[in-house]
Amino acid sequence: MVALISAVVLAATGIVYGQNGKLRPEETALKNLQWRAIGPAIMGGRIDDFAVVEGNSSTFYVGAATGGVWKTTNAGTTFEPVFDDQGTASIGDLCIAPSDPNIIWVGSGEPNNRQSSSWGDGIYRSLDGGKTWQNMGLRDSKHIARVVIDPRDPNVVYVAALGHLWGPNRERGVYKTTDSGKTWSQSLFVNEDTGVTDIAMDPRSPGTLYAAAYQRRRTPWGFNGGGPGSALYRTVDGGASWVRLTRDLPEGITGRIGIDIFRGDPNIVYAIIENAKGGVFRSEDRGTTWKKMSDVDSRPMYYSQIRIDPNNDQRIWQCAANMYTSEDGGRTWSQNVVTRIHGDYHGLWIDPANSNHMLAGSDGGIHQSYDRGRSWDFINTIPLGQFYEISLDNQKPYMVYGGLQDNGSWAGPSGTLNQEGITNDEWFRTGGGDGFYSVVDTSDPGTIYVESQDGNVARLEL
Repeated sequence: MVALISAVVLAATGIVYGQNGKLRPEETALKNLQWRAIGPAIMGGRIDDFAVVEGNSSTFYVGAATGGVWKTTNAGTTFEPVFDDQGTASIGDLCIAPSDPNIIWVGSGEPNNRQSSSWGDGIYRSLDGGKTWQNMGLRDSKHIARVVIDPRDPNVVYVAALGHLWGPNRERGVYKTTDSGKTWSQSLFVNEDTGVTDIAMDPRSPGTLYAAAYQRRRTPWGFNGGGPGSALYRTVDGGASWVRLTRDLPEGITGRIGIDIFRGDPNIVYAIIENAKGGVFRSEDRGTTWKKMSDVDSRPMYYSQIRIDPNNDQRIWQCAANMYTSEDGGRTWSQNVVTRIHGDYHGLWIDPANSNHMLAGSDGGIHQSYDRGRSWDFINTIPLGQFYEISLDNQKPYMVYGGLQDNGSWAGPSGTLNQEGITNDEWFRTGGGDGFYSVVDTSDPGTIYVESQDGNVARLEL
């Protein structure tokens, strides 16, 4: 933390990069300082995806929006950061090769379209269970929403590349490799404004895939999440050709689309479609025809994740601010099954060996259930909080204050007498909502000013 604070101060002085090959002034000042974790882990942070080893659910990986990749081998009791030395900490998707659990692919750059969405620098591969990584290209894709691997051949990988959020570019669409990332072919390209936000592979016929094209553009003054480029596509020849699916699906301006295939019978496919006449759609013939099940599609630009229980095609889950659950194939929905944990869900995994076992990832971190979502364990053992801004006071040791994305404002110590280091219980909340600037009165550390969304400012007197 000292290094971070020093770097902020030096950056503010206007020091610029030197070009004579010597250490820059800030590098000289900081070269002997080391990073020291001070937390907190108490509130979690945005989770984008999980990847769980088939047949061994105690080993899984967590992809955080800005916190890299974490691995556990004991069902979440402890975690190890396995991606900290790579070129980005923003994760879009994770995928483990079905034929070899040592092979993991990471698509960088979260795909959730916020003003604060961080971008990545391509696709990464590990051949040793996350011990080492290699960047395998697609660096200009910026945001990778999904990675799928052929269960018969781990060298065959498909990537859903969203492309730039703030402007046009060509490196977007569906990319395919047949040589484990040495070379890539652009299998599906719509236009420079349209990327692909989801892709699903038929587990019994891996040459059949569905891709959700998504036209989007963020500007400093707003967001346009839709256009004529958005559509659902299918290939039956491993991406050599794609057909746009239109029969029984809504026409007109379309936004974000989510897809899932029923593991027990891949004829059954679900899509959640953002459209004036959109909602949840079900196909029973691999996408040739569709039936609209309901209108439910909550804030699709930020969620649009639909999951079918791998053991029951009538039980459907939909990620949103609240978790939606259907027991009748998507006709009706309930929001009262998953309760009392942090909302804004982006990742959901259901154990194919036991549907009662689930992992949920939200803006509030990692949650695990063993009774199909009725109760949850909050895994608050890793620091994932997303600080927008931080400040300090003049106490010794000084306190650190900051505002976090969707997790309020908090304060905690820079040092402690505990041999274990700074713990969660030494941090305390100073504000709610989306925390932003948090400033303490330099003459009275008991007075703290905090900011939250929509221009709200509050004063806390301890």
